[in-house]
Amino acid sequence: MEYMHISRYQGLGNDFLIAFVEDLPNDPFGMARDLCDRKNSIGADGLIFGTPSTSGDAFFTLFNSDGSEAEVSGNGLACFGHAIHRNDMTKKIMTVKTATTEHQIWIKQSSNNSAFVEASLNAPNKGPAFNDLKIDLGGVQHDRVASVDVGNPHLVIEVEDVESIDLGEVGPKLESFFMPIGCNIHLVAISDDQEIQVRHWERGVGLTEACGSGAVASAWAAHQWGMVNDEVQVGMPGGRASVSLGERPTYMCETIYEGEFEV
Repeated sequence: MEYMHISRYQGLGNDFLIAFVEDLPNDPFGMARDLCDRKNSIGADGLIFGTPSTSGDAFFTLFNSDGSEAEVSGNGLACFGHAIHRNDMTKKIMTVKTATTEHQIWIKQSSNNSAFVEASLNAPNKGPAFNDLKIDLGGVQHDRVASVDVGNPHLVIEVEDVESIDLGEVGPKLESFFMPIGCNIHLVAISDDQEIQVRHWERGVGLTEACGSGAVASAWAAHQWGMVNDEVQVGMPGGRASVSLGERPTYMCETIYEGEFEV
């Protein structure tokens, strides 16, 4: 019987199982569904495989908890960088490849089982069209709306109070408009020119405590609206992260190593 070594990390409550392997397993979709099941297994928002890369430290492949494959994840990249660092403590700057681009990851600070990690995302672009989408937030009014792609698709909806909406009810209805590809849904409230509050509905997962790519997409949308500066603090249910906007925006958060498993 063949065993796989898996570690568990989380960034602001957005948690991932990480395995470094030579090749992807035969059924990574089913493995993600099984291992990410919070009732019957280890439990996580996603399963990340690190495989050898010809031009970088590793190749990053992420499967959501429902078994679907995701292009990228901000918290996933940060946790992945932390895992590489724990395997080689001298490694503090690394290059990680995904299906769409190369990402730089920096270990800003580390001690015991925690680290502050910064990761670059894809350059923001216009996301999927939503012209015919009826945005129903359960009777709550919304303001501006933006579609953003930072390597994966996001819909950002500006509201006055992100807690006033049942996102667990609204999120899947809004996402269904974008099927079969799906879309991450974010509610954003702008506090001032340096801070925003965001809640997330992630495709393939559901409600999450934090979403790194969603934080970047939300900050970029708010910047396009002229509401925030280039440096943005993003408050999420799981905690606060920092986003630096530019040609290649970066996302920084604290990540925590939570344990090892053999499966």
